Amino acid sequence: MLETRTDEPIINYLRKDFITLSIGMSVPEALDKIRKDAAANMIHYFYVVDESEKLCGTVSAKKLLTEDLDKTIKDIMDSRSVAIPHECTVFDACEYFAIYKFLAFPVVDDNMKILGVVDVNLYTNELFDINERKQTDSFFNSMGFRISQIKNASVFQGYKFRFPWLLATISSGVICAVLTSFFQTTLTENIILAFFLTLVLGLGESVSIQTMSITIHAIHYDNPTPAWFWKSLKREVGTSLLLGVSCAIIVGSIAAIWKSAPLTGFVIGCGIASALLLAATGGIIIPYLLHRMKMDLKIACGPITLACADIMTIFSYLSLAKLFIR
Repeated sequence: MLETRTDEPIINYLRKDFITLSIGMSVPEALDKIRKDAAANMIHYFYVVDESEKLCGTVSAKKLLTEDLDKTIKDIMDSRSVAIPHECTVFDACEYFAIYKFLAFPVVDDNMKILGVVDVNLYTNELFDINERKQTDSFFNSMGFRISQIKNASVFQGYKFRFPWLLATISSGVICAVLTSFFQTTLTENIILAFFLTLVLGLGESVSIQTMSITIHAIHYDNPTPAWFWKSLKREVGTSLLLGVSCAIIVGSIAAIWKSAPLTGFVIGCGIASALLLAATGGIIIPYLLHRMKMDLKIACGPITLACADIMTIFSYLSLAKLFIR
């Protein structure tokens, strides 16, 4: 597939395998020329030119095949043909396809002489390239670096790009370890809480990364005003509460039945619900704040959001345990 850039001149992507028909030709003469022309492997339209090779109309293949043989090309051509000026970019050309819905366009110079043809493959390939690049970049950006940074990087360069963002994970891990030490007595007396600690962390990270991805996409396509932020936050809080309560009921019930400890199961459930609520809130607040600070939110959001989610999850989970379980 041809790789394109939208700011490149469209003349870099012209196809020369097109057919022009003289305005004075009869229909049989035109059909005979088409049959003999080896360039007919890309036929969407036939372009009509006058004696000076200036574009003056278009004839579709269907029109040419169904008209009476005694007519001339001038009789059946559509003089309202749309042409792309040669100074246009690839992006400009794609707009022509989006607006007019034609399968191909001639590209003309200042004198309306045809320089070449671009077909719909340029448009569809460009859309595919953009979508593919966005999806690929989004995946790697959530891990803390751009795919363009590591695509052809050496071992040391790859290390240099990736290691700094791992420091965010290390920092959050150390903070979580310190927080856990403050609740050592609670964990010792209720060891079942430790059994579900990994599950609670995993749920918090999953919800935070989901919310972060939705928020980044929304910020990219919407206007992130304060009104937008509060509306989005309200919606996400409602969604996270439903998610939290659902997960809390399932996991809390399992814990209560497994160890015959209803109170502990209730506390674990409450911890999960609060952890998911905080994680989802962080998943929308952090991207919004980074955007307001003019930072590259796609690069910074992944490590920072996950780090904050882990810290908030540990703190809320163990704080509730200490509050309810004596």
